Formats: sequence, C-alpha cells, structure tokens
Amino acid sequence: MRNWSLISAMSLVLMATAPLAAQAQYAYVGTYNPNGEGVYRFHVNPENGALSDKTRVSNLPNPAQLTVDARGKTLYVASESEKGVVVAYAINEDGSLKMLNQVSSQGAGPVYLSLTPDGKFLLVANYVSGSKAVLPVMADGRLAEASDTQQDQGPAGAAKPAAAVEGSFAVSDHNGPHAHMIASDPSGKFVFSTDLGLDRIYQYRLSRDGKLLANKPAWIAASSAGAGPRHFVFRPDGKSLYLINEEASTLTHYLFNAKTGTLSEAATVSALPAGYKGTSFAAGLVIDKQGKNLYVANRLHNSIAHFVIATNGTLSHQDDVWTRGDYTRTLTLSPDGKTLYALNQRSDNITRFHVDAASGALSFADDYTAVGAPSQLVLTP
Repeated sequence: MRNWSLISAMSLVLMATAPLAAQAQYAYVGTYNPNGEGVYRFHVNPENGALSDKTRVSNLPNPAQLTVDARGKTLYVASESEKGVVVAYAINEDGSLKMLNQVSSQGAGPVYLSLTPDGKFLLVANYVSGSKAVLPVMADGRLAEASDTQQDQGPAGAAKPAAAVEGSFAVSDHNGPHAHMIASDPSGKFVFSTDLGLDRIYQYRLSRDGKLLANKPAWIAASSAGAGPRHFVFRPDGKSLYLINEEASTLTHYLFNAKTGTLSEAATVSALPAGYKGTSFAAGLVIDKQGKNLYVANRLHNSIAHFVIATNGTLSHQDDVWTRGDYTRTLTLSPDGKTLYALNQRSDNITRFHVDAASGALSFADDYTAVGAPSQLVLTP
C-alpha cells in the first residue's frame, strides 16, 4: 500500500525547489493606418530579443503612441486622431488585451504618452492642438478624466532651422503650437514638455493632485531658431537631459538642477555624420541604464547615431549605423540593454540590432519583422 501522505509531502518539496518558469515577455507595436491596422503583440525571445508570433490585439485606429506600466500589467494606447482618445488595456497572461476604459486626450493628435515614476499619472502631449493633459491612474489601471490641461501659446518659431546642415529643407509645422513630448524627471517632481512649433521647452512642477504648475522660468527657447525640439531622455543620474531637435538634426545636452527643476543648455552637437549635406529629420532617441551610450534615429539619412557619454555628461559621436529600413520613427532599447529595435515607418518593418556590452556598438542581427507603418514599440518587464 502506498504512503500517500509521504508522496504528497515529497511532491510539495519538489514543487517548492523546482525552478519557476520564466514569465513571458511581450512587445507591443503601435502603427499608422492604412498599412498598420492596430496594435500588434509579439513574443520576445529571451536569448536574442527576436520577435515572433505577430498577433493583432487592438483595432483602435492610428494607435501610434503607447506605454506600459512598470509591472507589465496595463498598456496605455493613444489614438492619434482628430479627437484624441487614450485607452487603458489590461494585459492578460497570454499577452492579449482587455479594454478597461477610454478617456479624452484633451486635444487633437496625441503623439506622446508617459507615466510618472510612481505610476499615478499618465502625461499626454497633443501635437495637432498643442495641448497637454494629466490623466490620473486608478488602482485597477483605469484612467480618470484629466486632472489638468495646458494649452501652449505663443508666436510660431522660425520657418527654417538656422542650425541645419547645408542643403536642408527640413521644415515642418512652424505655424503655431505643436506639443511633441511630455515626461517627468526621475524624481517625478518636475515635468518637461517640448513644443516643436513654438521652439520651446516648457518647465513645470507637478503637484500631488496632478496639476502642472509653471516653473521659473516657465519655458526656455530651443537651442537654435527653428530647431524643432522633439524628444528627450534623462541620464539615470538625473544630472543631464538630452534633447533631439527634429528640423535642425541636432542633439542638445542640458544640465538639470534637481532643486529648482530647471534646465540650462550645456552644448549642442550634430546628430548627422560629419560632411553630410541635404535634408534629414531627427526622430527618436534612447539611453542605456548605465547612462554611457545614447542612440539617435535620423530619418531620410536612415541611420542610428551612436554617442558615448562621458562622466561629466558630454557627448562623443562614435558611429552611424544604417537602419536597414526607411524613415525610422523611434528606437527601443530592451530592458537588459542587449537589443535595440528600429521602427521603420515607410519600409513597413522593424529591424533588430545587437548591442555590444563593453562598447555599446551596434551590429545588425540580420533580422526583419514585417509590420505596416510601425510607430512605437514597448516591452513588458
């Protein structure tokens, strides 16, 4: 006769000591209609970052902007439409999505979403209307109506970028306010927003109840006339901010005062190779967790510029790598820092690159993923 008590006890011991199965990692890709037809989910290979099992998980129109919470439980997606909306989705175990709710983005053409470090607020930049909103995040991941809205106002920036290279016709939308990005500093106490059309970087203090309070000064001018400030990243140490200027194709290093929450310009360098002439539009940028390597996407030139960051925050241009695609809109760096993805809007694909652990150098993984008009890729933890 078997001793079932002993067998059960042994089974519990084995279950307790057996290694837990690794949690699946998912990538979500936002796209533009008509080539892209919604949000797509992919499985991520834990060994090399390869994407597989492409599945459409949302039919939201023009869901080009998205972000995921720190736990990988909720995905927020903006429909870049005339009457902008933001949708909260719960992420199921298999990576499928369950809609939680939908709220107004408080403007037209939402082009950027970011969560504050504590996850309590979702910040939204609306490009077409030039407005910004703060959306409180509820305990279950749903979004409340905006706790604050700010409308950019002022004279349009210069029609032609003064710092662009010879032969550049990189001119767009210097005809009024066009908010392009909004995000907080690493502490979550301060918020910054770029306006491409006005050539301004706005500076705010974020109140506990989700209000954007103008800092002193309320804004600073872009590094050059007509530069078109677009996206920025903070260095992990919180002492520096790096901002890409779309029309000028320049990269500006700002020093960040953590006490006052204000920026001061340190230096500006070209995001393009030395000697390049003609038109190009700078796009997305990413920084590694060590704050040593920064990567910038150049559209039309179709390159990824690699910069090394010195201890004092200064930039050194190392290399320019062909994206293997056309009109790279954004870049995504994997959480482990081993893989970089390029979202190539006009060539309808995502290209993957290996990142050298020692130098940060990029090498093409000889891998293309077909996606119609990809805009942005986010990864679950």
